[in-house]
Amino acid sequence: MDKFIVEGPVRLQGTVTVSGAKNASLALMPACLLAPGIYHLGNTPNNRDVWTFSRLLGSLGVHAELNSNTLFLDSSTITSYEAPYDHVKKMRASIYVLGPLVARYGQARVSLPGGCNFGPRPVDLHLKGLERLGAKIEVEGGYIVATADRLQGNHVHFDVSSVGATVNVLMAAVLAKGQSVFTNAALEPEVTALARMLVKMGARIEGIGTTTLEIEGVDTLKPVNEETIPDRIEAATYLIAAAMTRGDVTLKNVNPYHLAAVVQKLEESGAELDVTGETIRITMNDAPNAVDITTAPYPGYPTDAQAQWAAYMMLANGASTIKDTIYPTRFGYVPELHRLGAEIEVTDGACVVKGGRRLTGATVMSSDLRASASLVMAAMVSEGRSEILRVYHIDRGYEAIERRLTALGAVIRREHTEEY
Repeated sequence: MDKFIVEGPVRLQGTVTVSGAKNASLALMPACLLAPGIYHLGNTPNNRDVWTFSRLLGSLGVHAELNSNTLFLDSSTITSYEAPYDHVKKMRASIYVLGPLVARYGQARVSLPGGCNFGPRPVDLHLKGLERLGAKIEVEGGYIVATADRLQGNHVHFDVSSVGATVNVLMAAVLAKGQSVFTNAALEPEVTALARMLVKMGARIEGIGTTTLEIEGVDTLKPVNEETIPDRIEAATYLIAAAMTRGDVTLKNVNPYHLAAVVQKLEESGAELDVTGETIRITMNDAPNAVDITTAPYPGYPTDAQAQWAAYMMLANGASTIKDTIYPTRFGYVPELHRLGAEIEVTDGACVVKGGRRLTGATVMSSDLRASASLVMAAMVSEGRSEILRVYHIDRGYEAIERRLTALGAVIRREHTEEY
């Protein structure tokens, strides 16, 4: 197991290229199950979640190979319709194979998923959506078992705007017989990226980028090459880190439209941002203003960037409130920030950060992917040395984050440790 040793405080300065979106990659990869053949997914990030999903697809018979951020997938021969617990327990997105398998092969057996531990995230929306398309769903021995002769188009209303459920049921609907209409579908860029790839494969989808999707099922699809969108959460992390350190950082390979909510909050905090095409430059000279955030489905402020904002607000002039309406229990990182000197009070579904406290290095422990990023960022502005344990969490969603931050002026090194 690895840990990070971080020395602070530092100022970030320079240029960083943002990786392809981890969450988009995990939506695009299972689409290869819908049509046999060879796929090339460009701009795929080299991180642990992509490796994990590649191994899962490999257990189904897909050959997967990542070379220079291009992922090669060959789904010509599928040998299994079961996603076993050993793979699925590591990542919730593994459930995305359920829809494509039952749509194309009429059967699927998928272990109930795992992933980051920050509260309950039930899969009932996935199952209800597939049942609306005619799949028979049973849960036995910790596995979801889905069967269907052929799925049938239908109206599917998502009670909650869910990225995962929209992705999964959409992949099933494109091969269903007849028309499906989705209402309250998720708007996130990762959903739009998948829908556009499916259209290239031959799917018929109207309303892409809206909450209402109309899908006319087709009999067959074809393999394609696709480019993965930039990672908006990685970009948000680097932007907030730059502002925290009163830095001057330019991000390349970004989609500014995907970052509008984060950019607005950064500007309210006092940061200066210059957006040009696919490039954003951020500069910050003073302590930030205290700015409240409330997470919301896209295009609102993303829940995956709220821990980073809490770390940023530790430096603010005044108190700020961070409310998470998507995952109200997602504040497991707060006790670790306390170890660095933060003063944060967790209330029901929110936390209040009192800025302006002196921060000093300490040993802290990661609890999930985005919490790990917040701890690294907080350590960079703390006085002295910090150790961040369990960095396998951060490896799930960031490609070589310690090397990228070091190139910007951070002092971080990775060490192997026996500590758990």
